[in-house]
Amino acid sequence: MYSKEEKQQLKREFWSQFSENYPRKWLLYDTQIKDVAFKFFVDTKSARVQLDIEPKDEEKRKIYYEKIESLRTLLHEEHVADAQFARHLDLENGKTISRIWVEMEGVNMNRRDDWPRIHAFFATKMAAFEEFFNEYEDYIRDLDLNT
Repeated sequence: MYSKEEKQQLKREFWSQFSENYPRKWLLYDTQIKDVAFKFFVDTKSARVQLDIEPKDEEKRKIYYEKIESLRTLLHEEHVADAQFARHLDLENGKTISRIWVEMEGVNMNRRDDWPRIHAFFATKMAAFEEFFNEYEDYIRDLDLNT
């Protein structure tokens, strides 16, 4: 078991190595859509690349989610074949969001031997998600366009 300080150090090393091995600026929070962001997630069981849709206004969240969901076939066929969709996802903090994600199970951030696989997964899947988003961002961003 790791101490709190050891976990923090391990986490810093994990992300530092990722940025060294895959040096690029990721889109992440810079989608130009308030409360819509790409995120990396990793813990001791899995790694995820996710697009979280979390406007406080439920109608906006619904519209953004439905716009992306309407592009599901294109996302699956041309970019991220294994993307999963959740219209309503309740987080531990009580917040309800929508999420589109892809996950790699059976990896552990605490195992350095898993890092190359996790890093490659992150880089490949995030690049594919970003390519999809960049291709359809005008449609996704425009709340006045119907889904």
